Amino acid sequence: MNDHTINIRAIQHYMYCPRRFALLEINDDWEENAFVVKANLQHQHVHDGSHSYSDSKKIVRSDITVYNDAPEYDIFGITDCIEFIRSRNGVHVSGYDGTFEICIVEYKPKAPKDTAFNETDAIQVFAQKICADTIWNCDCEAYIYYSDTRKRVKLPFDTEYEKYDEMLRKLLSEMRGVLGEKRIPPRKKGQKCSGCSMKDVCFPKEKKYCVRDMILSQKGENVI
Repeated sequence: MNDHTINIRAIQHYMYCPRRFALLEINDDWEENAFVVKANLQHQHVHDGSHSYSDSKKIVRSDITVYNDAPEYDIFGITDCIEFIRSRNGVHVSGYDGTFEICIVEYKPKAPKDTAFNETDAIQVFAQKICADTIWNCDCEAYIYYSDTRKRVKLPFDTEYEKYDEMLRKLLSEMRGVLGEKRIPPRKKGQKCSGCSMKDVCFPKEKKYCVRDMILSQKGENVI
């Protein structure tokens, strides 16, 4: 067992910026902006149970906790949506009659412009897949659903499994290194911080920006 069990949602924070990850996980800092609030509202809607249903073809459930406690992973998280699709070639799922193929669907608010999906999103879903495959002894498919385009994008885990597995293990090892040392890494060179909700916590301003003070200083008047 590792010293630090990793929440899957923390992986994206680390990939975006190790410093952000450390501020969240070590300092317990947190700030929101419009992007964070919008994403949180979407996930609250996905997890409120309204997306769960059953019919003759499949059983759809949101807000399912998954985990993989193998030493090389030791991760857990909550899925947006898992579809249990009835199939003769599927696996047994505790609590349900029949056999099923299993499909993970992760919801994101906005599709990227130049690629089919973001790698940070794909790694997050791959971590969920690692958990689901272990729990149900399956090889599940995985998709990202982008709300703005209302389209699903299939993730290439069937053909690029080893690539994503290596990436995930490397990231988890690096994250545990940061947590073990309890250090806040410096900001990466070239890191884009304008859209980060943590930027004022990360590098707090010594004095709040004030238009009045700026105008007075330009006129040579004393600023109180």
